[in-house]
Amino acid sequence: MAQTEPVAAMPPPQPSYLQRVVKPLFGTPLNAVISLICLWLFWIIVKAVWGWLVTRAVTEGGAAVCRASSGACLPFLVTKARFMIFGVYPYDEHWRPGLSMALFFAAIGVSMMPRFWGRWLLALWAMVITASMILIAGGVFGLRAVPTTMWSGLPLSFILTAVGLALGFPLGVVLALARASKLPAIRIIAVVFIEVIRGVPLISILFMASVMLPLFMPTGVTVDKLLRAQIAIIIFAGAYIAEAVRGGLQAIPRGQHEAAGALGLHYWQSMRLIVLPQALKIVIPPLVNISIGFFQDTTLVTIIGLLDFLSTIRTAMLDPEWIGAAVLEGYVFAATVYLVFSYGMGAYSRYLERRLRTGHH
Repeated sequence: MAQTEPVAAMPPPQPSYLQRVVKPLFGTPLNAVISLICLWLFWIIVKAVWGWLVTRAVTEGGAAVCRASSGACLPFLVTKARFMIFGVYPYDEHWRPGLSMALFFAAIGVSMMPRFWGRWLLALWAMVITASMILIAGGVFGLRAVPTTMWSGLPLSFILTAVGLALGFPLGVVLALARASKLPAIRIIAVVFIEVIRGVPLISILFMASVMLPLFMPTGVTVDKLLRAQIAIIIFAGAYIAEAVRGGLQAIPRGQHEAAGALGLHYWQSMRLIVLPQALKIVIPPLVNISIGFFQDTTLVTIIGLLDFLSTIRTAMLDPEWIGAAVLEGYVFAATVYLVFSYGMGAYSRYLERRLRTGHH
């Protein structure tokens, strides 16, 4: 009797891309009605934006031409672009903050590539931050000194965000470890600090740093306004990062701590080599969310007299020459910049999640 080999089961046919997209949208009558309404609203919005930004847009002329048109005033953006980006920084020295931003972008690009991850990145960032501060502040190497009161625009927003998160992250990790400590005194101090900072809005912290901090300084000693704002942002970021990291620490199974102890590792070794790397992988999404939020929250520094990116745009739109001619153009430009950087950080977060396989399976 001939022996027959079992026939391998054929895989089920996979639906096409069109089927996967169309079926959820029009699978039922209710879905079809909702989808058609959404597509109609989307078409109306796209048509209106296209007409304002492209069809009816003014590309040449001055404020008078823009006032007579119902489209976007592109000459306003061309005329005010440098002021909106660099603010009141000396006009003939704009290359300095521009070069410092280029250094930041280059360092960010290198840091985003996993093959370059290593301890030398810390040295790279230290050099980039030092070089950027020298470029913007001046006073050495023949560069004209520029006081911090003239630091403004997009470079100021980047400085506050980058330095705030760079120094707030280690502070947050230390606070998270302190809150998870078995020593009551350390744990209570960490809990009080985190809950107090997280219990008040950032605007209150900025006011405290701007108004109250000088009162505690010795007579004749002043603290730079930008430094006060930066300290407030670092403290605020540290408290929020601490809670995110604490959530990651709690997600690590107890067996990981016991395994580290069985290998003879003491507390700091187990945290540095085993627990923290796993915890930080888990909290990538909330950390990116905090970073995006702080990049957008730098607009609050305007209440203490600093001109961030959004403040310079508002100032440009209040120019008497362009009042009534440019109504939305500046805000659209600001929204585009914030969207590009926020979406970029979110996309990189999703890439890291896929690479490190931190998602749930």
